Amino acid sequence: MSQPVLKGIFRRLNKILPSSSSLGKVFPRRSSSMLQPNVIMDKKNNVQQDRMVMEYPRFRSLIGGTPLVDVTNLANPKVEGTRILAKCEFMNPGYSIKDRIVCHILEQAEKKGLLTPGMTIVAASSGNTGASTAMIASMKGYKSIIITSPKCSIEKQDAIRAYGAELIVTASGLKPDDPEHYMNMEHTLCERNPDTYFGINQYDNQLNPLAHYQTLGPEIWTQTDGTITHFVAAGSTGGTLSGTARYLKERSGGDVKVIMADPIGSVFYDYFKTGVLKKPGSFEVEGVGKENIPGAMDFGMIDDAIRVSDCEAFKMCHAMAKEEGILAGGSGGLNVFAASKLAEELDEPATIVTVLPDSGIEYLSK
Repeated sequence: MSQPVLKGIFRRLNKILPSSSSLGKVFPRRSSSMLQPNVIMDKKNNVQQDRMVMEYPRFRSLIGGTPLVDVTNLANPKVEGTRILAKCEFMNPGYSIKDRIVCHILEQAEKKGLLTPGMTIVAASSGNTGASTAMIASMKGYKSIIITSPKCSIEKQDAIRAYGAELIVTASGLKPDDPEHYMNMEHTLCERNPDTYFGINQYDNQLNPLAHYQTLGPEIWTQTDGTITHFVAAGSTGGTLSGTARYLKERSGGDVKVIMADPIGSVFYDYFKTGVLKKPGSFEVEGVGKENIPGAMDFGMIDDAIRVSDCEAFKMCHAMAKEEGILAGGSGGLNVFAASKLAEELDEPATIVTVLPDSGIEYLSK
C-alpha cells in the first residue's frame, strides 16, 4: 500500500477515534499500563533507538478510583431532577470498600515501624476487612490471622483461607464484653504479644476514617463536580460514614447532608436519636450496624438516620440485580433503599450519593 494512502487512512482514524485525554475521563481507573521510553540497541545498524515499552502496575495500586453509577431508576423521587448515584466499591481488588482502610493502616504502620518483617497481622472482622487484610498481607509478604463470627458468609471464609490466612471463627451469640468475642480476641492476642502480632483494630483505629477522608470523599466530590447534596451510608466501624462525611462537609462548607442508614436491630439509630445505648436486636445484613459503639464512629458528622429492615435491604439487592445488572451485597441494598427513601421525601432536586460496599457474589450461599 502506498504511503499517501496510509496517511489518508490514519487521518480518517484520528477523526473517528476519541483522543487519549477523553478516554482517560471515561475510564479513569482502568488505564492499567503506561508507555515509557526505553533506549535499546538496533543490532543491525549498530545504533541506539528510543522505543516505547509498557509498564504495568502492581495489583494493589488498583485500590480506589471506583466508578459512580446512576441507580435513580430504582427509586421514585418526589421531585424531578433528583438523582441517586452509587459508588461501586465491589470493584476494588478485594471486592470491597475495606481494601481502602487496610492498605492505609498497614502502610502507615510500616512507615512508623509498628509493623516489621516477620510479624503477623491480626484482624477482627465481620468478613470484608478480614478478606482485605488476608489479601494485602499476602501481597506484602506477611502472615495473617483473621478472627470472625459465624455470621460471616461461607464465601468470605473461603476467600480468607484462599489468601493463605489462618481463620478463627468464634462461637455464636457472644456479647460484646465476652473475652471470646471476635473483637476482643484481636486485642488480647496483640496486647500479649506486641512484638509478634500487629492488630488492624479497625473499630477504634482513627486511620480507618482518615483513609476515607483522603480517598473516598475526594473521589465522590470530583465525580459529582461538587454537586452532591446528600451522602447516605450505613455505619459499622464508622470509618466510611465518618471519614467521607467529614471531607464532604468541609469541602462544601457544611452544605452536604449526611444520612446514616441503619438496619433494624442495630444500636446506632436509637443512640443517634436519643443518646441512649439500648439493647441490640438481631439482623441478617452483614457488615452494617453494631451492638456497641466503635471508637471510629463520629455521630457529630450525621444529620439524620433512616432505619431499614432486612427484607427491604434484600429486596433492593434483587431489584439492583434484575433491573440494573448490579450484583451487590446486602449492605449495598440497605444503602440504596435508604437513599431511595430519602429521594421520596425531599422537596427539592438533589444529588444523593451512596455506597455499594461489596459484591453479592460473596453471599450466594445465603
